[in-house]
Amino acid sequence: MVHGEAWTVKELFVYPNEYIYWTIQIVMYPFMTGLVAGAFVLSSLYHVFGVKALKEIARFSLVFSFALLPVAMIPLLMHLQQPQRGIEVMLTPHFTSAIAAFGIVFSTYGMIVASELWFVYRRHFVERSAALVAMEEKGVGVRLLCLLYSVLTLGARDVGAEALEKDEKAVKVLAAAGIPVACFLHGYAGFIFGSVKANALWMTPLMPVIFICSAVVSGIALCILTYIATMEIRKLIVAWKRKHDLTVTSGEELGSAEIQVVTMTARYLVMFLVLAITLELLDLIFRGYTAVKSWDILRSVIYGRDFVDIFVLQYGIGNLVPFIIFLLPRLTIRRAAFGSFLVLVGVFMMRWNVVIGGQSFSSSFAGFMHYRLPVWPHDMETFKEGLFGALFVGIMPFILFWLVSRILPLFPTKDSD
Repeated sequence: MVHGEAWTVKELFVYPNEYIYWTIQIVMYPFMTGLVAGAFVLSSLYHVFGVKALKEIARFSLVFSFALLPVAMIPLLMHLQQPQRGIEVMLTPHFTSAIAAFGIVFSTYGMIVASELWFVYRRHFVERSAALVAMEEKGVGVRLLCLLYSVLTLGARDVGAEALEKDEKAVKVLAAAGIPVACFLHGYAGFIFGSVKANALWMTPLMPVIFICSAVVSGIALCILTYIATMEIRKLIVAWKRKHDLTVTSGEELGSAEIQVVTMTARYLVMFLVLAITLELLDLIFRGYTAVKSWDILRSVIYGRDFVDIFVLQYGIGNLVPFIIFLLPRLTIRRAAFGSFLVLVGVFMMRWNVVIGGQSFSSSFAGFMHYRLPVWPHDMETFKEGLFGALFVGIMPFILFWLVSRILPLFPTKDSD
């Protein structure tokens, strides 16, 4: 069976060798890389631009960006017919190939995020290591943790005022350097669609910019949603502990801090959302005004076959509704969570409409293809390119995020900065 035959339905005049080759995993790839870039940009709003109101969520979003990073490559590996050859992109980097250039950008970004995390948490590593060493009774678990934190200090155990000030300067420099790299990491995906693949729907110089703006929107929305879920769980734990110890911080204090952080973060989400919507509509208007040769087939796809996906799900439910939700006065936690979820739906649909919609018409401009998502896998191919493969990619960041949070505290303690 030809790759793509299992999920492609053809209509009218379609060339025999044409199929929808880029499936749900290629939708997940720009979606996940966008979350990585967006979460990092949110953390940089505090570290670089000094937005004090985002101090608490800055550390949270930086850890989340680090947890998302390894997952960004999984959709590509699952889509490859020979995934064992994917490592060659990292081992033989060069700029003659857009895919190979991705290896350079991805490695650079990973080193920047890891270095920034180390400087942010260096004091925690030192203090945690000293506390574990001072313990009298040490079991196997304590010894392993002691070894782990000792290694993470990298021998830099000075936590004096001057050393911590140098750490802050290093974090600021790395965050500033990471912003363009993070944008390029995701803008590269738009570059692939906009220049390398000769497709009528993707051939626009605005494609990388649109991808970057929507990436920031999706990353901020996911951080808001995850932050709310984490804080709600935290309040439940605090309420349980308070029954036994009245000195524990009350849930009301956590709730007050939560709504302040969410409200401020939502303002930046709305700003980037307006920019993303404006660019997407500008591109759509420009296509209609210029009416190039391929406009007839594009118009039948955009305003006909994919009308619900584009104008109802993407622009309506994914953009307009959350925009109204966030603009209404007295933003609540539930409204913010619901609005952030709808934003994620809108960004995902944008990726879906670009990847799947761009392949839905034949190169003959006289036929159409429909993508039938494999729901229940009957072999490895339909698992990787189907619903369960997409769910696997979507769940992995949260598992990694939970594991990393066991080592790196998400919220600053009273003794920390």
